[in-house]
Amino acid sequence: MAELRTEEEQIQAIKDWWKTNGASLLIGIAAALAIVFGWQGWQNYQAQQRTEAANEFANLLNAFSNQSDETRGETVAFVAKTLREDYPDSAYAVYGNLVLARQQLMEEADAQAAIESLKWALKQSAEHEALALVVRNRLARAQFSAGQYDDALVTIEGAGKADAFDAIYSELRGDILLAQGDQEGARQAYLAAREQSQQGRSGILELKLADLGVGEGA
Repeated sequence: MAELRTEEEQIQAIKDWWKTNGASLLIGIAAALAIVFGWQGWQNYQAQQRTEAANEFANLLNAFSNQSDETRGETVAFVAKTLREDYPDSAYAVYGNLVLARQQLMEEADAQAAIESLKWALKQSAEHEALALVVRNRLARAQFSAGQYDDALVTIEGAGKADAFDAIYSELRGDILLAQGDQEGARQAYLAAREQSQQGRSGILELKLADLGVGEGA
């Protein structure tokens, strides 16, 4: 009888605990399930967004490479805009606007439009250091082409220590300073580019130095 009473007491204790805590437990389980399935849904949505952005970028590249299509310029601009508006946080949107800027600068001779496209791309690539260095380089070159020398120098300085891009930025800085008439500043920038280069001496860079009276042994 003692054992039976003990079992009955245990069952009653469980019932009492369930009355007190059952609702909270069910709510906790439901919340946990909601979090799990909500996270899975978010992951699926993100994957779908990446796939759609990749498809749009593929369409942009196809249009850009189709030299026989007279409307390729409009198509590239339209798809790049779609990527900016619908997938702004995607790297594909940045890549798409790099392609658009190339078209604007090289084919349409519209440096200001290219600058605007590259400024957007630079802002969006801020958290991706390597990509941002590529974008920053192209932005500075577009500003240089537009005669915006001071802006181009500011863009270069914004890179800070650029590691593998140091030599590229230093040479570009030299080009800009030379265009401004600062031959000594250009010479120092070119010498810095020579020292920073990880690919050995560049023939073009040596010609630039030679034009400034600097020999290869300097």
